[in-house]
Amino acid sequence: MKITSPTFKDNASGALKDATLQRALKNVEKGFIGKRAAAVEALPEFEDLRDRGRAIKNHTLKHLDLYLEEYESKVTASGGHVHWAETAEDACQIVKQICDAVDAKTVTKGKSMISEEMGLNAFLEKDGTRVVETDLGEYIIQLRGEHPSHIIAPAVHVTKDQVEDDFRRVHTHLDKDRNLEEATTLLGEAREVLRQEYFAADVGITGANFLIAESGSSIIVTNEGNGDLTQTLSRVHIVLASIEKVVPTLNDASQLLRLLARSATGQEMSVYTTLSTGARREEDPDGPEQYHVILLDNGRSSMLGSEFEEMLRCIRCGACMNHCPVYHAVGGHAYGWVYPGPMGSVLTPSLIGVDQSGHLPNASTFCGRCESVCPMKIPLPKMMRHWREQEYERHLNPATQRWGLKGWAFLATRPKLYHWVMKLSMAAMKHLAPKTSLMQKLPMTGAWTKHRELAAPQGKTFQDLWAQEKKKKGRAA
Repeated sequence: MKITSPTFKDNASGALKDATLQRALKNVEKGFIGKRAAAVEALPEFEDLRDRGRAIKNHTLKHLDLYLEEYESKVTASGGHVHWAETAEDACQIVKQICDAVDAKTVTKGKSMISEEMGLNAFLEKDGTRVVETDLGEYIIQLRGEHPSHIIAPAVHVTKDQVEDDFRRVHTHLDKDRNLEEATTLLGEAREVLRQEYFAADVGITGANFLIAESGSSIIVTNEGNGDLTQTLSRVHIVLASIEKVVPTLNDASQLLRLLARSATGQEMSVYTTLSTGARREEDPDGPEQYHVILLDNGRSSMLGSEFEEMLRCIRCGACMNHCPVYHAVGGHAYGWVYPGPMGSVLTPSLIGVDQSGHLPNASTFCGRCESVCPMKIPLPKMMRHWREQEYERHLNPATQRWGLKGWAFLATRPKLYHWVMKLSMAAMKHLAPKTSLMQKLPMTGAWTKHRELAAPQGKTFQDLWAQEKKKKGRAA
């Protein structure tokens, strides 16, 4: 996947001017926020679950090596195979080797953000392997040649009319006069087309919401059942997961599952919660002949023990972006890589470098909504500040910003000088603002005042009012 994070400002500007995208993005607020609030309200112990979920993930991360080793041993004992991949390229090569071993011509995929991180589809297709996305949203954007704009609703940026146009453009074998005006008919057509792909596939690839160390099981949650068909009807099932997806026990996973769907879509549980443990046994009526798990690091181990370790608690619910005013304004593609929204503003610099994605941690109002709704209580604003600090220390931000901050620090650490400069500035602006357009021409404020008016100072400075109140209290005492 091409990285366009360095051009975030241009991406965002284009998104704001895209009328169709702006219409589609209204569905994010309508479709997620209210449902999550209702689901949380209906579960009195939700906050206790958040505390327990955070404790489970913190414990696991502190002992990640031990739980990953235990997971590998249990997968092997159940007849499966675990492959370790340090980089995305390594993981792609492993997938290709598995596919080549069974002479796979068609691969079906359940939704997997890790496969997006790997750039897996393009990697397999360049060697002639046909890849079919089976999640409805992923299937839609595959037809459009796009990448997901949301981690749980990949096609949230697409309108129903656009889907109809794409289906008519691609499904040319179907009646051209068919009715596709209703969402149900679009869904029915997608199911009809994809049903044939499940039976044709040699290899089925899924992601994993959780990996269970005690049993060697992988868990996926879906609302369409496509994950089940992908992994049971093909000869080979490949699970793609990053190393932090492991949890110690099934009981731990069950507690996290109670948080996941409520935070993501406002459901008590997803329609399908599917556990897979190894390949098909003799007594099993169906299932794959081979079961492979690819565990991807791709920079995550370097986050352990750092100020960004808490990001590894993320369970990919999407609640942070569902509530983020910046995401609501520009959508997911503006962020320029796999992970959008507040979680992407922290995770993306961790994986591809702040030099490539320094705009993202700056694309925040710091309203704190993301942290307040995160089921794992990840301090996203704090970590975005850490990235800003690193960006500043490495001189990656513009020189004007650095000099501005240095100037502010110089004044702020000299209170008497600061008060004198503020008084002088206030007096000058009060005098000149009514007569000129000075308030729109202050140094280094052009980007801000381009879209809003900076009000002229009114009344006394805060410091004057503070001193005045202290003087009053002193007399009263």
